[in-house]
Amino acid sequence: MVSTYIDYNLLTRDMKTSLQRTSQQTLVARETEYYKANIGNVTSIDEFLGDYRLYAYAMKAHGLEDMTYAKAFMRKVLESDLSDDNSYANMLTDERYQNFARAFSFSQSTEVVQSDAQEDALIGLYNRSVSNVDTRMAEETRYYDTMLDKITNVDQFLQNDRLRSYAFRVFGVDEKYFNYEQVRGALVSDPNDPNSYYGINFAPKLAAAEATSASSKQALSALTSRGLSQARITQIDALLALPETSDEDKVKLQTEKTTLTNNITTINNAFPEMTSNIDAYAGVQAEIAGLQAQMAQPDITEAERAAFQAQIEQRQTALKTMKSASFYSADLNAKVSESSATIAQLAVFKDLALMYDFAADGSVPAGGSAQAADSRKATMEVYAYKAPRATTSVALLHKSYYEDKIGTITTVAQIKGDSRLYSYILTAFGLPSSSTVATLESILTSDPNDPTSFVNTKGGEFNVNYKELRAAFNFKTDGTLAAGDKPQTAAQTKVTSDYYMVRYNDADEAADQTLINSFKNLMKIVSNVDDLLSDTKIMKLALTAVGLENEGDTVRKMKKVLTSDLTDPKSYVYTLKDDRYLQLAKAFNFNADGSAGVPMLAQAESEILNTAKSYVIEKSRFATDDEKTKATAEAKYYSAEVEKIKSLDDLLSNRRLVDFVLVAAKLDPETVTTDYLRKMFESDPNDPNSFINKEPNTTIYKELVASYNFDNKGDLVRPDLGIQTKRGLLETEDLYLNQTLEQQKGEDNAGVRLALYFRRQATGINTAYDLLADSALLQVIQTTFSIPQAMSGADVDIQYAYINRLLDVKDLQDPAKLEKLLMRFTALYDVENNVDVSGAQLILSGGGGGISADTLFSLSQLRMGGF
Repeated sequence: MVSTYIDYNLLTRDMKTSLQRTSQQTLVARETEYYKANIGNVTSIDEFLGDYRLYAYAMKAHGLEDMTYAKAFMRKVLESDLSDDNSYANMLTDERYQNFARAFSFSQSTEVVQSDAQEDALIGLYNRSVSNVDTRMAEETRYYDTMLDKITNVDQFLQNDRLRSYAFRVFGVDEKYFNYEQVRGALVSDPNDPNSYYGINFAPKLAAAEATSASSKQALSALTSRGLSQARITQIDALLALPETSDEDKVKLQTEKTTLTNNITTINNAFPEMTSNIDAYAGVQAEIAGLQAQMAQPDITEAERAAFQAQIEQRQTALKTMKSASFYSADLNAKVSESSATIAQLAVFKDLALMYDFAADGSVPAGGSAQAADSRKATMEVYAYKAPRATTSVALLHKSYYEDKIGTITTVAQIKGDSRLYSYILTAFGLPSSSTVATLESILTSDPNDPTSFVNTKGGEFNVNYKELRAAFNFKTDGTLAAGDKPQTAAQTKVTSDYYMVRYNDADEAADQTLINSFKNLMKIVSNVDDLLSDTKIMKLALTAVGLENEGDTVRKMKKVLTSDLTDPKSYVYTLKDDRYLQLAKAFNFNADGSAGVPMLAQAESEILNTAKSYVIEKSRFATDDEKTKATAEAKYYSAEVEKIKSLDDLLSNRRLVDFVLVAAKLDPETVTTDYLRKMFESDPNDPNSFINKEPNTTIYKELVASYNFDNKGDLVRPDLGIQTKRGLLETEDLYLNQTLEQQKGEDNAGVRLALYFRRQATGINTAYDLLADSALLQVIQTTFSIPQAMSGADVDIQYAYINRLLDVKDLQDPAKLEKLLMRFTALYDVENNVDVSGAQLILSGGGGGISADTLFSLSQLRMGGF
């Protein structure tokens, strides 16, 4: 029999090779291949427990082979929520069950429309998007101003996407559907030349539309006036018929009636066709009313009733071919609306012709520019005013206007009549935009020294604002200024402008917060893609966040984007070749049918939990309460941040996360550089010559890498396996090989099995109680330190204290000290079990790396010493 020491030493000298030899055994290889080939097809606990080979393989791997029969028990373990401390598996004292449950993903993947990390990321994008509006617009204005001096012809202008988009936004040209020829023609036209492109193609249409609009508005005004006059005449006739109406009032009413009648006559003469048709229609309606009144008489015969009915139907038929006042009103309103739309459309071409100075051949005039300085300034100001929200640039324009204008004001009435001044003042002093001009006038004309004045008694919660506003102006109570006074001193103007620059975007910021709060609340009840697309508030935030708010995409298109398979490069969202749509799709989790899906994470939920727990365990060993608290806090940080990781670069760029991952994997962060870890991730685990397979700690690194869902390019991908992650599969395979190796060696020598088992479990030993709780581990300690068997009958606390006197449990985390302990164990195990060790065996064990007979004899004499 080969000695325990020699056999153990031969195995652990190159453990990777020992395990590889085990894996090549026919039965082991067959069972492993079966497991790897079929575990990915399992979709439920029933399927897993129903396939004995898979189930038995996993149970053996996790050291639970003796419990294979207990399927009902193991079902409860697999159904446990490991994030719940009170779940079934977590309540079991034997951690093997927790580890077993953690190796599988049953009940670990949560289907959700949007995870917390995705929500935070999208809201972050929204906040950045709205905060960058001014910066983006300022950059576009700078580009426009610079490039406009560099172009030499109109085609360069129109073919430059940024210049064209800038101009089109200002002048209201549809970027998607504009007619190149028409826009170009307008740009090279002189709007006053009837022979120019504009003069030929647009001017006549614009004149016709304006004429139609004017005539329609005139006719509509006349129709309204005629109707009101007729209604008033009816009222007058009724008043004239009243006996109580005085003669004096009758004279006044008759005079008014004459005026109204003359007005109707004038309108009739101006619009004879319209008014005659209206009157004819009204006359037929009156005839119908008269016939209906006669039919209502109780003494008419049936024949007479039938005759009346026939006459009524005849006149109703006639009405269908006639035109009423309501018909003309609707028709005229439609003409006004249509002509207004035409005018607006054609005015764009007129503005383009007026605002740019291209020659008829499209060139820029020699020594000139495509746009004169005043036109350019006006264009850039309009662009700024068309910002979707209050921006600093626009605020500065308003500030400049206010400061230039306020010095020319002499009365409160002038402020009331200037909407820009009025709005500026309300914003500066934090008053609601709904405040009326009357309120502003009352504030500015109040006597601040009169306790009963408006400014001292009104305003409620805004009373302080009222008083600040009054103090900022110098008007008298009649709304004028005293001789020599200005509406504001320089200091008062500065205070007003300072207030404005602080508050100009308050309304937008409040609206943003309201929108964000609504988004968060509404997302709690969204369950499918149709719910999402039907909610305008959700879509407003989402589209603004990714820059799609102005695209006008159809619901059908957005649904195809959101239900695209992000793991398939041929899916719809990728065909658009626009990163904005990809960002939108990544912000939500929808299956192809529109139902809620599982977020595509850098780590599966079960892996995040596993990594976090492993870190806490590693950092909590032999730690103070404060260190344990910090470890738990760090685990929470990791769990939240890892959900935001979208690529390997994201992970490796955060050294705090990298250190966390290394500690969780029982690796020392100080010995592993980021570049070294990157090589591990970029290695091909299936290539025996790859970097990761040359590493002594291959298994650790393979499991670490496999716990993340990155492809060989470092991009995030959705894992293939369903119930078991890649790491879980590797771990199960590795554990199975270790269990098999230990069992096989144990058949020849139980001491080798004990040593191998102790070696594998050592990193999980935190206290002497862990040794006492496991009979195999305890046997190693008892043998190593020659603890009498009788000691096992002593009180547990006594045994605990006794072991701590012999052994510093921390030393088991030191590989060198651990191996020294196991060397002693294997040597003493041979002595206690009377295993003879020949010189040849010592030579075969490695010569200089072995142990001499003298040393072996000395070890046999040791009793309860340190190691």
